[in-house]
Amino acid sequence: MADETRTPVTVLGLGLMGTALAAAFVKAGHPTTVWNRSAGKADALVAQGAVEAASVADAVAASPVVVACLLDYDAVHEVIGPVTGALQGKLLVNLTSGLPEDARQAAAQAAELGVDYLDGTVMTVPPMVGQPQTLLFYGGSRTAFDAHQPTLSVLGGNSVFLSEDAGVAALYDLALLGILWSTLTSALHGFALVGSEKIPAAALLPFAEAWITHVALPSIAGAAQQIDAGQFGNAVSTVALNQIGLAKMVKASKAQGIRPDLMVPIQGLLDQRVADGHGADGLASLIEVIRKPEATA
Repeated sequence: MADETRTPVTVLGLGLMGTALAAAFVKAGHPTTVWNRSAGKADALVAQGAVEAASVADAVAASPVVVACLLDYDAVHEVIGPVTGALQGKLLVNLTSGLPEDARQAAAQAAELGVDYLDGTVMTVPPMVGQPQTLLFYGGSRTAFDAHQPTLSVLGGNSVFLSEDAGVAALYDLALLGILWSTLTSALHGFALVGSEKIPAAALLPFAEAWITHVALPSIAGAAQQIDAGQFGNAVSTVALNQIGLAKMVKASKAQGIRPDLMVPIQGLLDQRVADGHGADGLASLIEVIRKPEATA
């Protein structure tokens, strides 16, 4: 049941994530209005206590806080464009995934229209929305974030304001997703490697967990310190040493009949760093290769 003391919220877009966001608001007692382009997706939310708006204009008019979770920024502009006047004096929270520049452009347009704006990223899957440990990043209006933090915290107990630069939230999102994708796919490579000898993935898993906890995570923390300090010397595990190891990894993968594709780019970074005369540096120094524009051309 809606609590009249809680801030009314509108959610635009009822995909899997948008539905989860709206459900969290309803569960927390916020008067919740929902809208979706296609019919039928609001039925379950209405049964829980949400109100389905007949139009975007009605949805925006219903609440001082409007949350957009649509396919992309083009969809946000298409949906909200005709009703931007009705957003004046309200807070638009854009939880649509995009690029930092998308967020900055949207924030600039909102400022021109007199609309408070937050650009955010939900760092979880839909079933985890609303949990105390769930992480959300926000950038944009600090004043708006502070004023509406109790409402925003309904979506995740770990709601973090990063910067008044609206694009920073998307940057953090991409950075963490890159870590996830590379870590997970590297684990898959490891499972494939042992699996080539009919060893089940479960047999490697406990060692992988210990390796990540006691070796990988401390290495990442150490790399962050070295990068911020700009000092990569006095390394136990040098670039040159790992260059030899990666060459063996690629060779072994081919010999076991699995693709070495994940390891080849890392080998290329190591080769370049050695060629640049920095083989005695630590692995964190590979960031100097990654930072070069020609490396991403």
